[in-house]
Amino acid sequence: MSSYLDEDGVWCQASAGAVEAAAAAAGSRPALFLDRDGVIVEDVGYLHRPGDVRLIAGAAEVIAAANRAAVPVVAVTNQSGIGRGLYGWAEFAATEARIAADLAAHDARLDMVVACPFHPEGIPPYRHPAHPCRKPQPGMILRAATRLGLDLGRSWIVGDRATDLAAGCAAGLAGGLHVLTGYGQAERTAAQNVSGNHFEVRLADSIAAAQDLVPLLKSAG
Repeated sequence: MSSYLDEDGVWCQASAGAVEAAAAAAGSRPALFLDRDGVIVEDVGYLHRPGDVRLIAGAAEVIAAANRAAVPVVAVTNQSGIGRGLYGWAEFAATEARIAADLAAHDARLDMVVACPFHPEGIPPYRHPAHPCRKPQPGMILRAATRLGLDLGRSWIVGDRATDLAAGCAAGLAGGLHVLTGYGQAERTAAQNVSGNHFEVRLADSIAAAQDLVPLLKSAG
């Protein structure tokens, strides 16, 4: 399990198939980036028990559609619960295994999961005022791009918080889809105000609307 932690203490777990495909991609593939809690699964507050995992309607279908189109799917998730000492990497790994199993039941898979435990109120070694991997910073997206050979300028992110979209904008993505699940209702106005050169903001009720992004990403490849 510790092998998934990089030199900075950030969780970077990529599937073997995704890493193999990266060698041939040479930075040419756009990807679909997804926040986890409130986008892929219901946000229950510091999710760390496998029994609390509930896929949001449409999530598995969107991910499966991206899989069929050979579009890499990457989950990028802030995990301040680890940083605050509320749970550890073992609980995180068990929860990820449950998410993977639930997705697999729908013939869907994540190509990579990146998780940042750092937080301004974290306990050592995870206390950091603004870690470059904690959204709205783009570090998790940049790590995935390097590992999987991704073209960020043609990639999209789906999130329920403005910080998700802001991370995508800072990473140079083409755009972000803001959803109303999770914290989306409270974050809609802030998400609409995320702006940057060539960064498009789209609005939707849930991740189900990301079906429309898959043909766009496939055609760009």
